[in-house]
This record gives sequence, structure tokens and C-alpha cells, in this order.
Amino acid sequence: MSNVEQKISGRQLPSWLRTFVRTREAGLVLAALVIGVAAGGLVALMGWAVQAMHEVLFNLPHGQRLSATLHLTRWRALLIPVAGGFALMALSRYARRMSGRLADAIEANALFGGRLSLTGSLLVTVQTVVSCGTGGSVGLEAGYAQISSAVASRLGLALAARRGDLRLLVACGAAGAIAAAFGAPLAGAFYGFEVVLGTYTVSALAPVATSALVASQIARNFENGGFLIRPGSLATIGAGDLGHIVAIGALCGFAGIVLMVSVAGSETLFRRLKVPAPWRMPIGGLLIGGMGLLTPQVLGAGHGAMSTDLVASLAPLTILGIIALKGAASAVSLGSGFRGGLFYASLLIGALIGRLYHDVGFQLFPDLDFDPDLAALTGMAALGTGVIGAPVTMTALALETTGNFPITIAALIGAVVSSLIVRELFGYSFATWRFHLRGEAIRGPHDVGWMRELSVKTLMQPNVRTAAHDLSLREARLKFPLGSVKQVAVVDGGGRYAGLVMLDDLHTAPLDRGGDALSTLCRFGDRMLLPWMTVREALDLFEKGEADALVVVDHEATRRVVGTMTESHALRRYGEELERQQPDNVLR
Repeated sequence: MSNVEQKISGRQLPSWLRTFVRTREAGLVLAALVIGVAAGGLVALMGWAVQAMHEVLFNLPHGQRLSATLHLTRWRALLIPVAGGFALMALSRYARRMSGRLADAIEANALFGGRLSLTGSLLVTVQTVVSCGTGGSVGLEAGYAQISSAVASRLGLALAARRGDLRLLVACGAAGAIAAAFGAPLAGAFYGFEVVLGTYTVSALAPVATSALVASQIARNFENGGFLIRPGSLATIGAGDLGHIVAIGALCGFAGIVLMVSVAGSETLFRRLKVPAPWRMPIGGLLIGGMGLLTPQVLGAGHGAMSTDLVASLAPLTILGIIALKGAASAVSLGSGFRGGLFYASLLIGALIGRLYHDVGFQLFPDLDFDPDLAALTGMAALGTGVIGAPVTMTALALETTGNFPITIAALIGAVVSSLIVRELFGYSFATWRFHLRGEAIRGPHDVGWMRELSVKTLMQPNVRTAAHDLSLREARLKFPLGSVKQVAVVDGGGRYAGLVMLDDLHTAPLDRGGDALSTLCRFGDRMLLPWMTVREALDLFEKGEADALVVVDHEATRRVVGTMTESHALRRYGEELERQQPDNVLR
């Protein structure tokens, strides 16, 4: 056994357990149960750590939520986020050494077959706790999902799980994290399917649901979350409510686009500052603290603000101000380098947009018969869908956090409208938008990593026949008789690729052109494949060039011929690999 094999074997669990997980569906359910226990415990621990930091750093009474505090000591509100920025600046020095290892669950499932760095994820988790604990306007949900998915990935590797099963276990980790965070196992399970796994299969239901159920129960033992509104406070949805629900969904769809673009704009503005990148974090902390002086509701994730704003009597201008400040604080936090996500911020802002719609409508039309709870929860689900890209997750979350079925129907309608607007006009969720800004062509968690592994270099035929561009057709016919090859790569005097000549064209050319140069029959001189191209990119090039075969060159600058590849071979290998990588969709 090689040193590498010994190292891998030393990190794996006993062979009988690996076999049980690889061959039995019950084995995956057992692994998901362990993941659920870990996710529930980790979520509870992180939540406790952030609450403890808030109580100590901001001098809060025990159990008091930061964003629900009416008055904070001014120097604490201003300077604690700055101190958090300096702490993150210190952590960033270590983070730079781990470049390329800090993928999140979505990226890991899309590109790396579910492989996540546990060390890198621990760092991200610490950064998230520090960011939220010092008042950064970010949600903990990203950190919850990161560490839970990393633990799931490590367990899957220790069990020698197949690529598809490893991706499923990562989804179990994320599902357990969200279920524990909200006490909502249905929402957690659908989050795993919609956001992290990208598909639903019957075989995946039991593991994902098990993890979500167990994690939510574990977390509930530490903190008992209540309903956002009184269950059953709304009996039915009238026909007149549908127009308002659609309007709120549309408003939240546009608001989601603005919020995501604002984060990208904030990052751009901070990059333009003539200061070293780590110093952007304390500067961002100062801006967050300044907004915290105006209202503590912008500090932290916003759990306290959600609980108070849904029942408080607020003027429309006050609600509008909180929406603007919370959105700006979230954009500044993420743009300056604070770690976290937009999950809870989108829920809070969406609920406030729904409340604002109702209150403004009531002032304009005093006879308006539209329930404020319905408006707020519709906005919450709609904006959450626009940002996260998971309409069923948000609908389930509305049901589980309200216990009210009519509101669930409204949430589904609002989520669908918002999702349609964001997908048509923007095309990304917040996670995939961030990937797009980094240059990654990822539109979701669907497994495309194997497509990168299936490259032109692995598919090309290296034994390619070449000929000089000035070789006459008569000499070429003698050198390459019919049946010897299918195509010949033509090179110029410097050995650079000049075009491709099909043997049929060579032998069917008029005999009186025997003295013409071979270059006169060249095709595809401006179309060539590169070894690092994916099979998908190669197939696109075949289609655009209407070519059956193309030459592979070492680089666009040198154009040295290294092989050829046919479209038929690429299609066959692509189809075989697609079927192998998606057995659940094909066989179950």
C-alpha cells in the first residue's frame, strides 16, 4: 500500500461500516442521523456564542436581543463593530494562506463532488461568529450551513461515500443547519434539496428529512423558538387579497435585485479605496457602527428586530428608514469583508416591505381590508425567495413559523412572483451571483465538476497526422491515401496550426488542381480546441463551427498541434458520463 493510500485509509472508518453505507440506503440514513445531531449541536453552540458576545460587548441584559434593544451606549454601538473589523483583519491573514479551500456547500457540490475543507470551514465559521457577534449586519445561517456541511463531508469521506452520496450528505448537513436555525424541519429539508443538492429524488428524501428532523429537535432542546404570529390569527384569504399578495411579491422581487446589486456595488467601492484590503473591515465596521447609532435594529442578524417590528406600531417613514438602513448595513458588512449571509436580512427586510405596503395602503384607503400579518409574512417569503432562490423552502418556513395555512398559500404566491421576476430580470440568487462575480459559471448546485474533469485533454486523440501548408495536392494524395486517416492538420512554415483538411475533400478535388497548395482546402483555421477546455465548451465550439472534427493546439499563441477530437466521440463520452453521474434521475 502506498503512503497516500495509507494516509487515506487511516482517516476512514472500519470497512464493514463503509460497506454498509455504500450498499444500503439505511446506511445513508444512519449517517444523516449523525449529521443531524452534529448540525443541531453546532447551531446551538454558535447561536449561544453570538448571544453571549452581544450581552458582554454591548452590555445587554441576559436574553436580550441586540437588534431589539431600544437604546445602546453610543460608544459601544460605534466602536464594537470597528473592533470586530480589526479581529477579522487578524483572521484574514490566516485566511489568505487557505486560498482555494474556502468553498461553501453549494460550490462544493457543484464543482468538487461534495468535498469541503473542514479546517477552512472552521475558519469561515469563526469569522461569521465574530462578524455577527460584534454587530455586523450579517446572518449566521451561512456559517451554520458551512460548518454542518463540512462535518457531513468529512464523515462522507471517512465512509468512502460515492460522489453522489457525498453530495447528498453535504445537503443533509445544510438541511440540518437551517432546520435547527429556525426550528423548521420542512424548510430545512427543502433548503437541502433546492439550494444545496439541486434536485429531489425519492432515495434522497429519507436522509435529508432525517437530518433536518433530528437537528431541529436537538436545537430546540437549547432554545425554544415561538411562532412569529399567533397561529390561526388569519382564517381565510379573500379574492381581494390576491392582488395585494402579487403586488408585494413583485415589490420584493425588485427589492431582492437591488439588495444583491448593492452588495456587489459595496464591494466595488471598497476595492477602490486606496487602503490595503484588510483595512476595509475596520472601515466597514465604522460605517456599520454609525448606522447603529441611528437604530440598533441594523446590528446583528435581526432576530430581535423581526419579533418587535411585526407587532410594534411604526410610522411608514420609520419602516422605510429601517429598510434602507438594514439594506445598507448588510451591503457594507459583506462588501467590506465581514463574513455571513443575507438569509435573515432578506426575511426581515421582506417582512418590513410587506408591513410598509399595508400601512401606506391603509393610509391612502382607510377601508382597505388586508391583514397586516398576511402582508408581512408574504413579504418575508417573497424577498427570501428572491435572494436565496428557494421558493418551496420559504413557503415551508412561513408555515412552520406561523402555524397558519392561509398565510402559507399567500407566501407561495408571493414567492413564485418574486422568483419569476428575479430569474427573468437578473438570473441569479445571491450565492450564484457571488460566483458570477468571481468568474465561476455556476447557476446552481447541480454537479458540474465532473464536466471540468472531462476535458479536451482527456478526450483528444494525440496521434494526429500533419502536413505542410505548401505541400501540393498531388503530393498530399500520395502521402495520405484514402482510408489512411480521416483528416490532416495543416501547419505553416513555423509549425503553427493553419487549418484542417478532410481526406474526402483532398481526394475529390479536381485533378487539374494537383499543383495547388494543400492550404487551399483548409477549413476551421480560426477554430481550434485547447486542452483545458471542458467537454461542454468543446461541444459548443463544434456546434458554432458546424464541424465534425477539430484540431487541439497547445495554446492560442503558439498553436502547436497536439491532437484532434471528433464531435461524435465527445457526445458519446458526455452522454456516458452524464448517465453515470446522475443515476438517481435515470434509474429511480
